[in-house]
Parts: sequence; C-alpha cells; structure tokens
Amino acid sequence: MNHRPFEDWLLDDQPLTPEQNRELQSHLRICSSCSSIAESNIALHTTHLVSSAAGFTDRFKARLARRRGEQTWRQIIGTLVLVLGGLGLFYWIAGPMIQGALRSPAEWITTVVSYFLYILTSLKALSEASTILIKVIPTFISPVGMFFVALLVSGLSYGFIFSIWRVNRIPQGV
Repeated sequence: MNHRPFEDWLLDDQPLTPEQNRELQSHLRICSSCSSIAESNIALHTTHLVSSAAGFTDRFKARLARRRGEQTWRQIIGTLVLVLGGLGLFYWIAGPMIQGALRSPAEWITTVVSYFLYILTSLKALSEASTILIKVIPTFISPVGMFFVALLVSGLSYGFIFSIWRVNRIPQGV
C-alpha cells in the first residue's frame, strides 16, 4: 500500500480538494498508521501554548552569556598555554643556537655544529636502543604478558583520547 500521498496530505496542512479528502478518509478507515498520524496531527493542532515562567528568558540569556564567557576564558587560557609551551619548546631546541649567535661567529658556528651533532647522535642512540629493546623484550615477556602490555597501552591511549575529547567538546544545551 502506498502511504506517501496520504502522509504528505496529513502533514503538509494544505487544503485538499473534495476528491483528495474522500480518498484520504477512505484510506484512514483501513490504515492504522495513517490514522495515528491524523490523530497526532489533530492533537498537535488543538494544544494550547503555555507561556514561559516569569524571568525565564532573562535567566536563559544570563546563563548563556555566562557559559559563553567561560568558553571564551577556556579558549584564552588554552591559547596561552599553547603559545607558552611552543615558545618554551622553541627555546629548548633553539636556545643553544640563539646563545651562540649572540657571541662571536666562531662560537656560533661551533654551537650550531655541536647542536646538530648532538641531535644526530641522540637520534642514532635512540634508534639503537629501541632496536635492542625490540629484540630483547620478547625473550623476557611471555605472549600473555605482551597481550597485557598491549592492553595497557591501548587503554592509556583510549584514556588520552577521551580526555582530549572531554576537554575540547562543546557543551550542548544551556
């Protein structure tokens, strides 16, 4: 059975021709789905709107303004933490070069070269250490232990992602 035209007629609130009205009435006698839509539509049109309580809009506007202010402060603090953290990281990475640049050119060149050598040797040592750990760890930890380690890492990752989501989500409603 095709309910489409009847549902449209019931929900559009457009005047019907006499033939459409006859078709609709005969369909409503046989179709319980469309008759329940018609009853709901009648109930919706006969309800009376209730006015809001005194001061509701003022309280709503005040609460909305307060939440927007809180959100603005959170954004300002987050931006400040991000900028200060970025500047601290930049100074930590580029600090020796900046200090060397403020001295003589020979010290500057020596500082830059030694800093890059430090980074390269640190990365090489880290890669060698991780290679050794990857080779050695499976001999000390059983497969069940590895499962629990993987479970722990995935749980910590989930907790990290959830905390990021919790901090950054936009509150719904007021």
